[in-house]
Amino acid sequence: MTRERIYLFDTTLRDGQQTPGIDFSVEDKIAIAALLDQFGMDYVEGGYPGANPTDTEFFKCRRTDKASFVAFGMTKRAGVSASNDPGLSALLSAKSDAICLVAKSWDYHVEVALGCTNEENLDNIRASVKAVVESGREAMVDCEHFFDGYKANPAYALACTKTAFEAGARWVVLCDTNGGTQPGEIREIVSAVIAAGVPGANLGIHAHNDTGQAVANSLAAVEAGVRQIQGTLNGIGERCGNANLVTLIATLALKETYSNRFETGIDAERLQELTKLAHAFDELLNRSPDPQAPYVGASAFATKAGIHASALLKDPRTYEHVAPESVGNLRKVMVSDQGGKANFINALKRRGITVSKDDPRLDKLISIVKEREATGYAYEGADASFTLLASRILGTVPDFFRVESFRVMVERRFDANGKLKTVSEAVVRVIVDGETMMSVAEGHGPVNALDLALRVGKYQSEIADLELADYKVRILNGGTEAVTRVLIESTDRSGARWWTVGVSDNIIDASFQALMDSIVYKLLKNRDQVGSIAAE
Repeated sequence: MTRERIYLFDTTLRDGQQTPGIDFSVEDKIAIAALLDQFGMDYVEGGYPGANPTDTEFFKCRRTDKASFVAFGMTKRAGVSASNDPGLSALLSAKSDAICLVAKSWDYHVEVALGCTNEENLDNIRASVKAVVESGREAMVDCEHFFDGYKANPAYALACTKTAFEAGARWVVLCDTNGGTQPGEIREIVSAVIAAGVPGANLGIHAHNDTGQAVANSLAAVEAGVRQIQGTLNGIGERCGNANLVTLIATLALKETYSNRFETGIDAERLQELTKLAHAFDELLNRSPDPQAPYVGASAFATKAGIHASALLKDPRTYEHVAPESVGNLRKVMVSDQGGKANFINALKRRGITVSKDDPRLDKLISIVKEREATGYAYEGADASFTLLASRILGTVPDFFRVESFRVMVERRFDANGKLKTVSEAVVRVIVDGETMMSVAEGHGPVNALDLALRVGKYQSEIADLELADYKVRILNGGTEAVTRVLIESTDRSGARWWTVGVSDNIIDASFQALMDSIVYKLLKNRDQVGSIAAE
């Protein structure tokens, strides 16, 4: 059976840039375009040349090798010819393979926003598409507010789509700009467009997520006949975001109701890079990936319930709708106070620790974990701390060094130039191989000072590349005497990352616990002993 082709149109660099707090530089856009191009997107929309200096600079040369590089802009204005419209001229001057024109398709917007007649708007669409086609570029038209426009005046909304198609547009894209249309309405209206004479093979869908249904609406449009889907990486975009292409790509590829009928440009090998792509994009945005993101989140294939974990060990299909490795993700049976023995055995096995379910040390480990989590520890988010705890109970961990005492001071004072500054200093007394050493360090805050002060003795060079990548504080109860949980994410030059936890009614003590675990884990990692020293 021949499958129909679905074309993927990424608008991360244009519509995604409308996300509050996101402002791409030219360098950012070049890096993201490369990610999208290498992954196999059919179209990469780069922005709006002529509208701002960044996008104008970005379109001075073609930024993709395989994907069609798309410039976005408005149709010409009423009363001006296509050749004399400055906005359209900027689009035609851009180094792009295709041009996506945004056009009004709701008569209310034509009157209020454009201030022209309905017929003039149709002329603008017709002349602009012809100008793009004559320039040798692929033309497409985003029919803005199409679904709202169709509900208000179906005849005129349909006229806009037919005008664009008959003028030579390769794609006529139906936009749910306000994001309020429901899946059933999408199916009905798309069917009406096709019945009016615009083939589904030339139709696209551009859905916003204001009711949380952008992915569902995009799939409803595909079922009704459209063959291009527009969206963004990780669903970024203005207000509540755009359709999440990451979720759509996986669903189209892995769910038989779609994979039996359709294919995209993403093959099975590339699909295994999906999690990497989603996380790399978040890293570029300097934000933490959503742990509950479908398919690619850290919790997408995680379970805490003991009965679920037991079933997972027997057959992963019992609690997984797809294989995590198909999208480059991992199965995670988490350690928590809700977990039974199956959770712990599986969690230990993944860390290279084999233990019998009848081993009394396993019962001791489970008891300690549950007791600690009751006081605020969160081992499901601190993988390295759990590994060390298990190793100490089930086996041994080398006594690399021992901290006899530490003191941290914070002083707020005026410097020699009369400027107010806050200085943090840590003093640590460490015993290494029976020798007591004193270390003093200043840092950017008490935790940084303590981190620097702990780097002493013969292990100093070994942990020189250890960096604290993230530091999170959670107050577990109210008041200034509150119990505090500190989670630290660490990394080294190998690119490996690990998480450690500390809990105390003193934030510095909690930080010290997490720091110590991080350093010890690093020393074990250097010796390839993580997990192997347990259960001896």
